[in-house]
Amino acid sequence: MSYKAQLIKHVIANLEQVHTTAVNAAKHAHDMATDKQNIPENKYDTLGLESGYLAQGQANRAAEYLVELDAMKHIPVKDFIADDIIAIGALVGLCDQHDASMWVFLAPVSGGMTFEFEHRNIMVISARSPLGQQLLGKEVYDECHIGQGTHSKHYRITDIV
Repeated sequence: MSYKAQLIKHVIANLEQVHTTAVNAAKHAHDMATDKQNIPENKYDTLGLESGYLAQGQANRAAEYLVELDAMKHIPVKDFIADDIIAIGALVGLCDQHDASMWVFLAPVSGGMTFEFEHRNIMVISARSPLGQQLLGKEVYDECHIGQGTHSKHYRITDIV
C-alpha cells in the first residue's frame, strides 16, 4: 500500500472514531431527552426541551461527520511528484515567513484535524479554507499569502507528496 493510501486510511480511521463518538453522544442526549425524569413539572421546567435540542444538535453533528467520512473515502489516491499542480489529495510541505516548516494534507472536508504520521506532524486542511484555496493550482516553490496585517502569514511551498 502506498504512503498516500496509508495516510488517507489513517485520516478515515480518525474520522470514523469521531463519527462514533458523535453517534454515541447523540444517543445519550436522546436518552436524556426521553427519560421519564425529564418530564416538565411546570411551564418553567425546560430540561426536557433543552435535552431535545441537544439531541437534535448531536444527531446533526453525527450526520455531518458521516458526509465528511464518505467524501474522504472517495478522495483520489495519487502520489504527487514535484512537477505536479497541487490538488485535493496532495500532502504539501510548507515553510512560513519564520522558516517554520509544516505539512498539510489538502482534503475536500475535515479541516483542522492534526496528527503524527510516520514521523511527520500533519494538519488536514479543507480545500475551502483560506490556505486551501491559496494552495489549489500552485506548484513547488510557489508562494501564498493569507490574512492581513499582524495576522498575515506568508508560505513557500517546499514539497508535494
